[in-house]
Amino acid sequence: MTIDVATGIVRILKQEGVDWVSTFPVCRVNNALGREGVPMLMMRDDRYAVAVADAFSRITAGSRIGVCTFQGGVNAAGMQYAYAGMAQAYEDGSPVLCITDGVPAGASGNSQYDVASAMKTVSKWFGYLDKPERTPELMRRAFTMLRSGRPGPVILAIPNATATYDETADPYFPVKGWKSSPDPGDVRAAVDQLLGARDPLIYAGEGVIYAGASEELKALAELVNVPVITTLKAKGAFPEDHPLFVGVRGDQVAHYLNKSDLILAIGSSLSPGRFSHAIPNAAKKTIVHCNVDELHINKMYPTAHAVIGDARFTLQALRREVSDRTSGAGRTAGNVAAEVRAARDEALARYRQVMNSDEKPINPYRVYGDLMEVLDLRNSFVTHESGNTRDQLSTVFDTLIPRGFLGWGNVSTLGFSLAAAIAAKKAFPDRVSVAVTGEAGLGYMLGNLEVLLREKLGITVVHISNGGFAGYGPGFWGPGHDPFTHQVLGPNEVDMSTVIGALGFHTERVSEPGEVIPALRRALEVNASGRPAYIEFICCQYPVYGQWVGRGE
Repeated sequence: MTIDVATGIVRILKQEGVDWVSTFPVCRVNNALGREGVPMLMMRDDRYAVAVADAFSRITAGSRIGVCTFQGGVNAAGMQYAYAGMAQAYEDGSPVLCITDGVPAGASGNSQYDVASAMKTVSKWFGYLDKPERTPELMRRAFTMLRSGRPGPVILAIPNATATYDETADPYFPVKGWKSSPDPGDVRAAVDQLLGARDPLIYAGEGVIYAGASEELKALAELVNVPVITTLKAKGAFPEDHPLFVGVRGDQVAHYLNKSDLILAIGSSLSPGRFSHAIPNAAKKTIVHCNVDELHINKMYPTAHAVIGDARFTLQALRREVSDRTSGAGRTAGNVAAEVRAARDEALARYRQVMNSDEKPINPYRVYGDLMEVLDLRNSFVTHESGNTRDQLSTVFDTLIPRGFLGWGNVSTLGFSLAAAIAAKKAFPDRVSVAVTGEAGLGYMLGNLEVLLREKLGITVVHISNGGFAGYGPGFWGPGHDPFTHQVLGPNEVDMSTVIGALGFHTERVSEPGEVIPALRRALEVNASGRPAYIEFICCQYPVYGQWVGRGE
């Protein structure tokens, strides 16, 4: 049966379980999506089309693949705007599928912008459909890349969506994806080091979430009685009410990173980026690096032992080896849980104090503490914005389930919190979904707020409104960091609750600490009927949060 390329792609997407596609017009595959009955979530710009699909893949840990389309081809204006979203997905390792128009053969001279070269810099794999009959092949390769190995974005460029081929000549079957188990010898060597260490520490990364290995991580940590820290992106991979959980950042994390003589890294690249820890005195520590990708072994620090394989299979193998050697008794090492609790209590004392503060303007930590009180932390989703809300929330917000909180960083595009909240609502419609933003992030998301109304997405945007801008460094805003580029219109000049309320959102402007909880509850009640909410909390500028070890102040 002869069909056109666009229709073939869409039918394959349906076979692969894709229920919807995010987009910003125009892409030549979109009409086929409409004809074949695949809903399109139309965003208001190309970057957000990528961001929502990216966040969906992250939140579902790749069990459901986010797919987006955007304009490409010779007039690659949409692709150029989407580039920022793809760069973030690539840097953070998100398995998102991006479909765009390819440059037709012989037309590359019409533009100075080299599409293929640009796209290859922000993708795990770039596929160019040079012949229509290769449609099934390239789709198989795309989903193989998306479901196997280290996660990352895949881009498909379609130069001629109306070209035809015989779909019966190469029938498509859904791609399973493949995972590998670690070498038993490497597992034995890792356990030798782990059981011989005086002060071991588990450093868990996002690979644990993608492998669906949170229970295995918990089981190993309890068996070997070892404290656990997680990366920002892995926040929630280990339950944060567990006695062995140290934290993501802060003084208590610095204490354990410094005192450890062995670091068992699982599912983390250990790359010391902008929003992660360096390993202090790395040359004097034993680093056992468990990762799905050999690219990161011996990348920044000397690796004593590497265990290459899927995080779940690796954790299972490590646990079996420890259990066999200790007859199931595990490792005893004093009162580790009590020491962890004491370190956490000391480090978090100043944050817990301001979580209950009645000061005005409202302390942002009061908002975070009250948000934790209002939410069912086992049935909700919260994400931060790029900037201080990321730093503050990742210091104190308790995350009890994988992807109950989405942490993100590295190449950080402002406004991503809105895309993440939309994706969370699409992934888990029954969960409360909250995006916490500051001034700069809100400015980036304004154009896409209409999407929530059109799609009837009951999401709450929490705005820490304090007039802050360019908010890093000594002195926070203004002198001490960026004295020439920090002044914007703040809450004293603009009432954003009125502005956004005019769109049709439920909005409130809250300046009394005692009104934080009632306002949040009203917003969540409105969300239940599919209406979005925006709450502007008039807050003080409070540049206090846990630091990254080795990153300075």
